[in-house]
Amino acid sequence: MSASTVTVDQSICAPLPVLGADVTVPLVTGGEVTYAALDYAASAPALQRVWDDVAAYAPYYGSVHRGAGYLSQLSTDLFENSRVTVAEFLGCRVGDQVVFTRSTTDSLNLLAAALPDGCQVFVFETEHHASLLPWRDARVTCLDAPRTPDQAVATLERALAEREPHGPALVCVTGASNVTGELWPVKELAAAAHAHGARIVLDAAQLAPHHPVDIAELGVDWVAFSGHKLYAPFGSGVLAGRSDWLVDAEPYLAGGGASRKVARRADGGVDVEWHTTAARHEAGSPNVIGVHSIAAACRALTEAGFDRLAAREQRLVTRVREGLAEVPEVRVLSLFGDDAPRVGVISFVVEGWNSSHFAAALSAEYGIGVRDGLFCAHPLVRTLLGGEPQEPGECGAPEAAPGEKSLNAIRVSFGAGTPDEHIERFLGAVRELVSEGARWTYRTEEGRCVPDRGAAAQV
Repeated sequence: MSASTVTVDQSICAPLPVLGADVTVPLVTGGEVTYAALDYAASAPALQRVWDDVAAYAPYYGSVHRGAGYLSQLSTDLFENSRVTVAEFLGCRVGDQVVFTRSTTDSLNLLAAALPDGCQVFVFETEHHASLLPWRDARVTCLDAPRTPDQAVATLERALAEREPHGPALVCVTGASNVTGELWPVKELAAAAHAHGARIVLDAAQLAPHHPVDIAELGVDWVAFSGHKLYAPFGSGVLAGRSDWLVDAEPYLAGGGASRKVARRADGGVDVEWHTTAARHEAGSPNVIGVHSIAAACRALTEAGFDRLAAREQRLVTRVREGLAEVPEVRVLSLFGDDAPRVGVISFVVEGWNSSHFAAALSAEYGIGVRDGLFCAHPLVRTLLGGEPQEPGECGAPEAAPGEKSLNAIRVSFGAGTPDEHIERFLGAVRELVSEGARWTYRTEEGRCVPDRGAAAQV
């Protein structure tokens, strides 16, 4: 996907059923309210369809690749068929491998461990820490935050052309920012990388839940994403793409499952013949439930129709941005500008407010779950805010005076399971908090900003 939006189709009006849609939470001001989960960028709720598929399989749970019994054979077939489903979901090419991991972070660390000697890695400072930090054993070039998609491509081309020596290189780029939601020009960046003899890995953690990701169409070499952002339970992830670097590398983990043959030598040592398939990097008993849930999510999203889901989400994005624009004290954070295509991830600051205090008030007084802080993308948030952030958990820090820069940001994120009502409740809460102030006071407790129940409510 380049910086373009999916064709708008307003025919879908209802969110997909998700777990927790009817959960109620207590309000500090009294009573209870249905919880509005607006932190999809951290972890999206599991689709009911995914949960049902997992529950249907659970009685047949068995060891994968390790048993002759019926349940073991069934589980093995389920595991390998899930690999096929994910490959189809990602548009993998002939010869590509789908390796199951714990998360996007785990996937990119696996790839980092498989880099050839002398490989140079290029990443923008705008990356999530999952794609910014794994390359510790490589020579890393960190690129400045671009302010347009074209500038991103030009910056990468210049850096690749100037690299010395002209050896193996890898570009790591996000598909959609976990801070601003903006789409990156992935196809153009991939073309630039290949033109200069480099490879590219796409961090699709924030892109895959919102838009189709086609490895062949985008021209990327690898894709990494997490199940828990794709409406599946925690604990599973994917690295999919070219096999050569993965086959040439030592196994990510050494152990059973990764080895084809192990023999004791006369000198007391051990000779090992490792698999050349994806199993090479999947040592240990695999997370068959997690893998099955990822495949179930891939099927559910495909069958629901990405065009329809994305069209509905874009309507919500427009509503949130227009609603926040009506509050003069709110500033939405952006790299590429207001017209940039984006997914349902929006970060903002509120003049005169401590961001942690504001997010805590949304939760305690309105039953709305958002995220505050630096979103595991510290360099990007510093660039967008233009200053140093406060330490995590400092909800008791002095509030920024009018005209001063906020120290952290607030992020609202949503997707296929978000009801329109939650968006309207969020916008109403923002307007009310800005105009009337919080009804409670807040303090830091074990690194979290929580209501100070020993203090009197504000009038």
